[in-house]
Amino acid sequence: MIVNIAENLKVIKQKISEAEKRAGREAGSVKLMAVSKFHPSEDVISAIGAGQFLFGENRVQEAFEKFSPIIETHPQIELHMIGVLQSNKVKNAVKVASCIESVDRLSLLDEIEKQCAKINKQIKVLFEFHTGEESKSGFETEEELEQALTAIKEGKYPHIIPAGFMTMAPFTDDKERVRKSFILLRELSKRMKEKYPQFEMKELSMGMSGDFEIAIEEGSTLVRVGTAIFGERDYSK
Repeated sequence: MIVNIAENLKVIKQKISEAEKRAGREAGSVKLMAVSKFHPSEDVISAIGAGQFLFGENRVQEAFEKFSPIIETHPQIELHMIGVLQSNKVKNAVKVASCIESVDRLSLLDEIEKQCAKINKQIKVLFEFHTGEESKSGFETEEELEQALTAIKEGKYPHIIPAGFMTMAPFTDDKERVRKSFILLRELSKRMKEKYPQFEMKELSMGMSGDFEIAIEEGSTLVRVGTAIFGERDYSK
């Protein structure tokens, strides 16, 4: 089956626009991230041709191999790492990514700082917070999150820019549970911004193909959509 990436992007962007309107949000206040994991470079190039410049990848090796040459020829694109990030993969992640969305522990900040210092690069991070029972990753408590933000405030991580927060809603058909997860992150974000006004932290990355309209109603600034843009993934690769 031939997938029309440009048409799919148009449809998703229209849905985002309608969701913004319904929620009384400003037009253009929600960004679309195209999640390209398990899809070839050609698909990414097609999306760029259709005006999509923000991408997300889960697996570092795949992201590094796929995006290193694309970034050379299309320096305007942004790549976010969105999967669980192992410390031994950070070196390559920071070379291609402009943002790490899945910071879930202090030891990961240590490694990101170490690798960014080596290449003299500042990188944005989003703090992943655990809001759904099925979600296995993310900071579990506000205390842990505050430890991380305080350490950045005190200058321990000069190459790291706190840009906001991310969560994965529980995988369920219960829309109210999904909504509750998004509300929890929005309220956490508000408290953290009040406690740490020196950081902008304006991003709320929440919402995927099945629930991004609810996420937009609850304040998401960044939605992560893959299959609805690129079609089904080939997991055999």
